[in-house]
Amino acid sequence: MNRQELIDVVRRFADQRIVIIGDAIADRFVHGSISRVSREAPVFILQHQHTETLPGGAANCAMNLVALGAKVSLISVTGSDEAGDELRAKLESAGVNVDGVIASDKVQTTTKVRILAGHSHGNKQQVIRIDYEGAVLNDDDIRDALLSKLQQAVTRANAFVISDYNYGVVNAQTADLIRKEASVPVLVDSRFRLLDYPGFSAATPNQEEVENLIGAPIASAEQLERAAAMLKQRLGHRALLVTRGAEGMTLVESDAAPLHIHAVGAQQPVDVTGAGDTVIATFALALASGASFADAARLANYAGGLVVMKRGTATVSAAELEHSIQQS
Repeated sequence: MNRQELIDVVRRFADQRIVIIGDAIADRFVHGSISRVSREAPVFILQHQHTETLPGGAANCAMNLVALGAKVSLISVTGSDEAGDELRAKLESAGVNVDGVIASDKVQTTTKVRILAGHSHGNKQQVIRIDYEGAVLNDDDIRDALLSKLQQAVTRANAFVISDYNYGVVNAQTADLIRKEASVPVLVDSRFRLLDYPGFSAATPNQEEVENLIGAPIASAEQLERAAAMLKQRLGHRALLVTRGAEGMTLVESDAAPLHIHAVGAQQPVDVTGAGDTVIATFALALASGASFADAARLANYAGGLVVMKRGTATVSAAELEHSIQQS
């Protein structure tokens, strides 16, 4: 496919309805400047400048899909707490349909606080991350409500994304419902439990996750091809897209030779936070828009190259993606 054909796929993004089910995370960034060394201990004192909360995890995938022009519904759970309120408000103001996001005082919103420090006029660097995690979701009433929301959404989607960060929103029951009812592409991003999601369209693990799944390091492109093909067959997926950072991506699918896609953009990323959410969002939306796995992977590669040049949990717009294709 030439550049214009890729751009034509991007211009069909606005016609698609995508449903995401998974773990919504509040990504909180605390910005400050280093003022002096503390007298109490040999540590720097951070003078607070501002704090921002951005949607992370499945919610970041939803934000990327909206930025790319799609109509998006998120099915998830947050706590009835400050982080959950901020998270839902950010999603709703961006245009994400949050009718499927359940707010409950039985759970705590998973919140990842990143402290970014630096001199007043210099770049800020992440110095520590503090995670606030509640117990894994295990409430029958919330489970039933999630299944009801999912059942309502299953007939309206052009594609599904499962975004599993291991906090329990997606389990075997929800996966079975999607597998049985969805007749559209279903894409899986699972940090720790990919083998629990067989029988879908494709998955987007990174190379480290593939190595963990096969129990061995990968030292060459040929070894990666074999490992990815074996993992795809074990999952029963039609394709597997392995992200490799500065090395680009590798796509394996059933009836085609492995495709190695070189990374686009700068070789030194500014921030890789949430880049996997951007990749699967673009991959899913391209497939929903009629692209082949190969061309959907190429578009996801462009999007990934753009988002890692932005700080924090970021998104890529359809206009940015189209410009990157034109300039490549």
